[in-house]
Amino acid sequence: MGTKWITFDLDETIMQNPFGKWVFPEIVNMLKKEADTEEDILDLIVSEHLQRMSEERFLEAYDWDDIITDVAEKLGAVSAIDIERMVIKHSEPPKIYLLEDNMLDYLEQIKEKGFHLAAATNGYSKYQLPVLQKLGLDKVFDEVITSDSAGFAKPNPAVLKKLSDEGEIAAHVGDRIDHDVLLANRLGILSVFVHRSLPAEVLSLPVDKRAEQPSCIRLCEEKWHKENRLREVPFMENECIPKVVVQSIGELAESIDFIIK
Repeated sequence: MGTKWITFDLDETIMQNPFGKWVFPEIVNMLKKEADTEEDILDLIVSEHLQRMSEERFLEAYDWDDIITDVAEKLGAVSAIDIERMVIKHSEPPKIYLLEDNMLDYLEQIKEKGFHLAAATNGYSKYQLPVLQKLGLDKVFDEVITSDSAGFAKPNPAVLKKLSDEGEIAAHVGDRIDHDVLLANRLGILSVFVHRSLPAEVLSLPVDKRAEQPSCIRLCEEKWHKENRLREVPFMENECIPKVVVQSIGELAESIDFIIK
């Protein structure tokens, strides 16, 4: 029997990276010193990211060096900005953190059931690995697949080809409908959607019955449209509804025997 994998998204599923509160503000301050503009520089950065997402250029949408270079050129700024150095500098708690107190224990509990764990992220290696290492996640994950190392980004199923060639992928876990749920459903594997603010009527149900609840379907649809707010993409229930809905990785660890036979 080959290796049995469970793959996990990283940002907003397992950990918090330093971009939002630390890296981007530092970049904005650097550009402000050079650029004579009244424009909201952070908005320009985010808009370029979202534009690439809307064009389904998912691999390029997370190339922050390229995005910042584009924005800097439009503003007439010429200084080189070393984003990797900034990420390394800011990859220290409490700037970065795991989203659950016992996250490493929960992941180890899942591994003890006989699964190998892989991180599958659209983030680039140079931005993700410093955070993983500081948080101890590099010791838990058996593989780390980044979009730049794979040459593909979620939801393209090719991003997980290396793992499917080596064994069986039992499930993919993540917090996004457009990247994570869509990826798993297209691959025909168990899609596990993590949402930390589930309504009480959803939480009261078993994890594999929650997605059938009308309020959960509405929640998924709302999140889908928010994730795709710059493009008109229909919400297709057969692709966008997860098989399992959990409020935490801890709940997933507790339910793993039940949901994956």
